[in-house]
Amino acid sequence: MAAILITVIVVWGALTIYFAYHSREFRKFLAGAFFVSAGIQFYLYLAGVSVPLLGTTFVLTPEISRVRSILHFMFFLISFYFGFILKPRTPDK
Repeated sequence: MAAILITVIVVWGALTIYFAYHSREFRKFLAGAFFVSAGIQFYLYLAGVSVPLLGTTFVLTPEISRVRSILHFMFFLISFYFGFILKPRTPDK
């Protein structure tokens, strides 16, 4: 089961990177998604809420939520820059 999950994660990540590289609109979508996710993770950290991981015995502690909020905010900044601020390159003629 672990091998299947790892394979799915790798394939899903590769597809996300492919679409993010080729589509500016996808990068804009990712910016919004990472912004919301960072906010929710930060709220869970401030509220001190532990979140059980569905289908397992693992529990995500508030400290993990804090680290995830920081990472998601950095991903938001990166995708915001490449999706909204950086102008797309035009091919030379």
